[in-house]
Amino acid sequence: MEWTGVPQAPSYGRTTDVTIDDGAARAAYLQDVVKALYPQPADGPGERSEFLVVPHARAPRLLVPARPRRVAAAAVRRYAEPRNRVAKLKRQAVVLALRTGTHRWLLPDRVRVATTDSIESHLRRVLDEPVIPSIHIGPARANRKAVVQLLRPDGRTVGFAKVSTGALTQRLVREETVALQSLADADLRLVTVPQVWYAGNWAGHEILVQRALPVWAPRAALSPGRLAAAMRELAECTQVTEGPLGDSSYLAQLQQRVAAVADHPDGAQLAEALDRLTTVFGDLVLRYGSWHGDWTPWNMAVLEDTLLVWDWERFSTGVPIGFDAVHYALQSRAQVAADPAQALATTLREVPDLLAPFDVDAAAREPTALLYLADLAARYLADRQAEAGARLGALGTWLLPGLLGRLDHLG
Repeated sequence: MEWTGVPQAPSYGRTTDVTIDDGAARAAYLQDVVKALYPQPADGPGERSEFLVVPHARAPRLLVPARPRRVAAAAVRRYAEPRNRVAKLKRQAVVLALRTGTHRWLLPDRVRVATTDSIESHLRRVLDEPVIPSIHIGPARANRKAVVQLLRPDGRTVGFAKVSTGALTQRLVREETVALQSLADADLRLVTVPQVWYAGNWAGHEILVQRALPVWAPRAALSPGRLAAAMRELAECTQVTEGPLGDSSYLAQLQQRVAAVADHPDGAQLAEALDRLTTVFGDLVLRYGSWHGDWTPWNMAVLEDTLLVWDWERFSTGVPIGFDAVHYALQSRAQVAADPAQALATTLREVPDLLAPFDVDAAAREPTALLYLADLAARYLADRQAEAGARLGALGTWLLPGLLGRLDHLG
């Protein structure tokens, strides 16, 4: 791999006690993901690709093809949703520069690769399409995988490929494939789910290619009622059961997951919290259904006639109904809050209103939310999110104190 513009990004350490600089983490990951997607350096001419680094190699967000310019501009234009007006203006400036060919000063950093095989050539073969890749460089997370936007030469986005980069992401790519295949037959009218275009294995990586959802269509406002109705539709799209928490397969599975992380200091606290939850609420009757597992504002787009929802790798069935609503409210706050603990406290105060549209009995609403927190904590610990540098990975600073504090209040 050849860099121009800046030296190679420095290596960085990962510990649970040190805050990892997001820019440095992205810069190091850029090298890792390029090597994974273009793994066999060519001794001779080989297959050559050149990418522009957006915005720069010190804190990359996106690799776009250097040519054709219209494809590079389309890749930037279709990359994520600007979170504010300033971000939108910056994106528009990059798009304009690419379209007019004045981008060399704005985007000075490039990555050039020459390989005998790559994800690019593999996808062109299996999809039988002249797709051009644009590679997303995400923030530090244990479940971060390679995400490749696939464009046609005319600049139209036709799909997205997810490529595993380790054992955890290999499992998640497989599970999302299964989830999307099962949801293809579900009678969902309020939610639109991506279609599987291709699933397979290449160079030891699991690959899932999804056809692009029409995220470029005009957006609509989202009311709380419409969101709750869509989440309830999903919750009830598979078999719905009812029974005491203590006798449920859900609790048995959660106990197994918590036991698997009990040797972690935070895992010991989580095990204590789950034991107390089981003791206090074991006889409580709950309804169990499906949940997306990571339904957030950044995993959806609101159109006039449907909600486009993606990232289904955490989809599961047999969980207490209402988990998606609590997750959406918590993550919307915690991901941007200066104090995640305060975001959690605010969300817990809203739980009665959040779960009312799901016909969760009043006595079951707070227990449902506390089970969700235990479930999320087990996920973060199993995935080693703290070690990966995830912002919310240090559970002892916010999630576990909030969970244990509520249990103390309940007695």
